[in-house]
Amino acid sequence: MSARQLKKVLEEQEATQQQQEELLNRNDESESPESSVPAQNPFDLLMDDNDSDDHHDSDKGDEVEAAHASRYQNVNEKHPSMVKASVTSISLANQKSKKKKKKKSKADLSSNVEDHERSCNVTLENLSLEVDSSSQQRIASYSRKAKSANISGKDSIVKQLKPSILQVDPKFLSAENELRRIFGSKVVNSFEKGHQAGNSRQSLTGRRGSYSHRRTILVSPSEHWPRWDGSLSMELLESSNGVNYFRYVHSPSYSQAQRAFEAAKAIHDLNGIASILLQHPYHIDSLITLAEYFKFSGEHQMSADATAKCLYGLECAWHPMFTPLQGNCQLKYSHETNKPLFSTLFTHMKNMDRRGCHRSALEICKLLLSLDSDDPVGGLFCIDYFALRAEEYLWLERFSEEYGSDNSLWLFPNFSFSLAVCRFYLEKKEDTGDVDKTDGKASSNDLMKQALMLHPSVLKKLVNKVPLKEQVWTSILQYSFFKSEQSGSPTLDHLISMYVERSYLVWRLPDLQKFLRDSAHSVIATLKDKGTDANDWACVRKEAFSSEKNEYRHLLISDFSDSVPTMPPDNLQNFMVDPRMREVQNAEQVGGRPFPARAPRDLTNRNALAVLLESMLPWFDYGQGEGEHNENDHHDQAN
Repeated sequence: MSARQLKKVLEEQEATQQQQEELLNRNDESESPESSVPAQNPFDLLMDDNDSDDHHDSDKGDEVEAAHASRYQNVNEKHPSMVKASVTSISLANQKSKKKKKKKSKADLSSNVEDHERSCNVTLENLSLEVDSSSQQRIASYSRKAKSANISGKDSIVKQLKPSILQVDPKFLSAENELRRIFGSKVVNSFEKGHQAGNSRQSLTGRRGSYSHRRTILVSPSEHWPRWDGSLSMELLESSNGVNYFRYVHSPSYSQAQRAFEAAKAIHDLNGIASILLQHPYHIDSLITLAEYFKFSGEHQMSADATAKCLYGLECAWHPMFTPLQGNCQLKYSHETNKPLFSTLFTHMKNMDRRGCHRSALEICKLLLSLDSDDPVGGLFCIDYFALRAEEYLWLERFSEEYGSDNSLWLFPNFSFSLAVCRFYLEKKEDTGDVDKTDGKASSNDLMKQALMLHPSVLKKLVNKVPLKEQVWTSILQYSFFKSEQSGSPTLDHLISMYVERSYLVWRLPDLQKFLRDSAHSVIATLKDKGTDANDWACVRKEAFSSEKNEYRHLLISDFSDSVPTMPPDNLQNFMVDPRMREVQNAEQVGGRPFPARAPRDLTNRNALAVLLESMLPWFDYGQGEGEHNENDHHDQAN
């Protein structure tokens, strides 16, 4: 009985194979070149044929499986023991049939690819003829449109170039990373470990309640800072020509704190400002005020920490579409709520420069210029200094050529001299082979002579500020062309004073002093041969700075100075904080509010007034002294 059933199954299996082969032959006969799609890309054909083979195999497999299921259904129901043997034999037959189909499909594919390649070659030849006949006409029409473009078209091209030249590299924003590049990771890490070891006893109190902060790109938040409260946000105003315009928005609680700040500011009440920070630890204007106070009192690290805390709060409020590092976002200074970001970035930039992180300062300056094209804080008058200190000479030349629509940056005294210094160092690099030589560029000697002819009053101010005490400078300044310190234009005199105050350190290098001295002698020799050149350059100077008023009076010279101003002790007394402010901290802690972790501080050689104000702030803690620990221990033992 079982042998007959097995024989029957094998016969059905052979019949299925014959039907499958007949079906394949019919499909091959039915296929013809007329049924194929003409003028198809051969690479598309490769993909289509592979897909069609897969689908073809799957469809046929489904048909075979359906036939097998219908025929073996009775066998499975009546004799389950025969199912396993039949499944094995059927799988072997399916594998053989699939191999045959693959061989046939490859042969058909190769013949079809050759046919389509010939058709594509003919199509490309026809297209090439059409291109040859019409390309000249199209190029001519494009050239006519380009020639008919007006100045506004050029301005739009310049605006498209600005984001590329002002694009900020985020990896250079971190001062810690730059310090590691300068001194090495081992030196920086050993310094950080030594600094942490000095406060190991007090650091135990600062770990309570610590949590992770949001990651930011401008600053790295400290673990002792309070949690971001979300009281500040940003809104998108409009999008125009690929540029997004934004504005900061105050929440109701932040607006209330702002009104309290204005009232405390009107009466110079630093006590009231400290009280605001107890409730709103990221109130920007209050933190800026504290940063200024710490700077005047000599606590520069405390001032830098307050500034960094401002940047952290401002960055946490950024809109999801606000991507300032790409240079395609504008945050106009005319909006009152946007002004704190500009002042904070400018202060942070100076802090980076004071630490010797000139590349980080350069990136911050790029960000300032990209946020508002009107340059409200004067980033244009210090970006050349940071580029020279960071040795970004090629970038500075490119910036002077691409920034602005009229290519007139060389008229400003800072760029006039800085571009000459830039070319001076690039020529040195070209001689050593570090930089490829460029043709068509003016030499450093010509650029320096041009700078001295255009701004002769800079030389005397530099000699006095650097200072240059050699006798040769005295003889140079006795020449009538370099005697005066005034240019006759209030705007130009202000810009020259800003440049000398910002960049005088550059001229302390001996090679640059020699370069300046030789250029000054060359100018004197030129004027002796042709005295009319002085009048010509005076006309250029008068035409470029024709205003009778100081157009940059809103920029303070002290903001571009390395020296830190200090307030007299009498003025510092006005910032005394009432010690009863400590009761506010105790009331807040008793009220059950989550109190942030406090950073332990060392009181050795600290300013007493700064420590007094610092103790009022919620994120600082000085720990308990040994005497306090002993008193608490005795008290616990007594109980």
